[in-house]
Amino acid sequence: MPEAGADAVLQARGLTKHFGAVVASRDVTLDLRAGEIHALIGPNGAGKSTLIAQITGELAPDAGRVWLEGRDVTGLGTVARARAGLGRTFQISALMMEATVLQNAVLGALGRRGTAFGGLLRPVLGDPELRGQAETALADVGLADHAGIVASELSHGQRRQLEVAVALTLQPRAFLMDEPMAGLGADGTRALTSLLDGLRARAPILLVEHDMDAVFALADRISVLVSGAVIASGTVDEVRRNPEVRRAYLGEERAP
Repeated sequence: MPEAGADAVLQARGLTKHFGAVVASRDVTLDLRAGEIHALIGPNGAGKSTLIAQITGELAPDAGRVWLEGRDVTGLGTVARARAGLGRTFQISALMMEATVLQNAVLGALGRRGTAFGGLLRPVLGDPELRGQAETALADVGLADHAGIVASELSHGQRRQLEVAVALTLQPRAFLMDEPMAGLGADGTRALTSLLDGLRARAPILLVEHDMDAVFALADRISVLVSGAVIASGTVDEVRRNPEVRRAYLGEERAP
C-alpha cells in the first residue's frame, strides 16, 4: 500500500520512465486528495505528458506504482482504469465530431457499463438508463439545450464542456484534465474555470495546465515538474514564492 493520508484518492509513487539515455520521469511522487484541484505545471519538455501517460495506463513505468482509491492499478490499461473511476479529458479533442452531443455522452455512459459499441447508435440511444445518465451529465455542464447538435458545430469551449460531460458519465472517482483551457478565449476560460471549480466537490481534479491565471484561480496545491522531476509542491503562495520555481518556470515577472 502507498504511504499517504486517508483522503488521497489518486496516488503515484516513484514513477520512473527511461527512453534510452533520456530520463523522462525521475522518481515522481504525487497524490490527489478528496475535494481538491491539484495542478501539475512545468515548461514544455518537462515530462508532463509522459507522467500523465503512466498515470492513465497508456505507458507502463519502468519503476513505481499507481493507486486509485487504495487499489493498485499499475497493471491496468486505460479502459480498465477509466472503468475503475479515472475520468480523463484530453488536450486534443477525442470527441466523435460527426455524432450529436447526446450521442457522445451516451457512448461515454456505455463505456462505463463495459459493453462494446457495435457502431449502431439508434439502439444505444433507446436505452433509458444510458440516455438518462447522458442527459444528466449534459445538464451538469450546461449543454442540455445542445443535445441534438452535431459536435462539430459546437464552439471550442462547448466541446471542452462536452468532454467533461462524457467524463462525468463514467461517474469518476478522480478527474485527470490535460490542458482544458488550450485554445479558449477569455470568455471560454472563465466559463470552464467556473465549471471545474464546482466539479472538485464531486471528484478531485489533477489538472495539467499552462494557463497560469487559471491555475492560480483554481488550484489548492501545485506540483512543478522540470526535467522529469518534481522540484516543488505546495499551495499557490508557497509555489509562487519558491526561488527555484521562479527561476525554472514562472519567471521573475510572475513573482509577487
